[in-house]
Amino acid sequence: MTNRIILLGATGYTGELVLNALLRRGARPRVAGRNPTALAALAERSGGLGHLVIDAATPDDLRRHLQAGDVLITTVGPFERFGFPVAQAAAEAGAHYIDSTGEVGFVRALHARHHQRARETGAVMLPAFGYDYVPGVLAAALAVRGAGDTARAVDIGYFATGPIWRGISQGTRTTMRDGMTLPSARWYRHRLVDERTASRIHRFTVRGRRRSAFLVSGTEVLFLPEEFPSLDAVTVYNGWFPELSRPLSLYSALVNATTRLPAGRRLTDALTRPLLIGPPGGPDAALRARIPSHVVAVASTHEGGAPLAEVHLEGPNPYTLTGELIAWAAYRLATHAGATPGVVGPTTAFGLDTLRQGCAELGVVTL
Repeated sequence: MTNRIILLGATGYTGELVLNALLRRGARPRVAGRNPTALAALAERSGGLGHLVIDAATPDDLRRHLQAGDVLITTVGPFERFGFPVAQAAAEAGAHYIDSTGEVGFVRALHARHHQRARETGAVMLPAFGYDYVPGVLAAALAVRGAGDTARAVDIGYFATGPIWRGISQGTRTTMRDGMTLPSARWYRHRLVDERTASRIHRFTVRGRRRSAFLVSGTEVLFLPEEFPSLDAVTVYNGWFPELSRPLSLYSALVNATTRLPAGRRLTDALTRPLLIGPPGGPDAALRARIPSHVVAVASTHEGGAPLAEVHLEGPNPYTLTGELIAWAAYRLATHAGATPGVVGPTTAFGLDTLRQGCAELGVVTL
């Protein structure tokens, strides 16, 4: 039996990537959104798909379209503004839920609000199931498993090669801008602590070269300690712009300092506005092909200790990979039973070996 797949946000940039990945798998999702004209046109272009006119901001409106076992995908952000009603509707209906968020604060709140109800209704809820942050969870889990019982800390770094600045979507630029004023969570001494984004710099070896990365948030700090209770520390870094890691750290300090001034909001907006410069939408297929992703995880006995195990994963472009990962998870939930319900991470939901095999099918390889 195959359960229904409903894609909310299919007319957007990420939604289109997910839709195309689903169609390549032979799935026939229903596309959903508020604009009936755009939905009807998209459904017709995609081979006559069904479509649903839904107001994502209204749980009751969405709930009446959902059945237990449905797979609901949403790519509609910012998720702090638009995500909670969608998640609530899925949890209440017992429908599986997948989103494309990179907002770790949203994921923390999602777990607090809906984890228990999702367990009761059988809903598998997979927030941030894309390049943010599935490959980091996978690499870290493999590194910790490879290191054995002595592993107590893991550092995860996200890197990309090619013309990365040209290959960033408008949504990612907005997330980066907002992230400069939000704290980044770390798992430290068996609890979550918040630190200033980019306040830490860490160096990783990537393809034989030492590259810097700065502290960011990641769902690894939420989900890995549940999978590996012995971990004392989990820290996530972004190395997209290694030569700018230290300048961005200083920039972050300046931006955060302005928030405490009388005219802080206006000053912060002015300082972060350059991060929004760029074309609308996101990179096309040709540009994405020039910018593969690279994620590294290093397990050690303690924070800053000698490496016990190191795992490097290389795969498709971050946006391409996000579309493929969401499609893979949705199709699996629609066609296979046995995933763990609740607001869970990818290894908890599917198991480490199944996730590794699925990622390998998408072109994510271990170097």
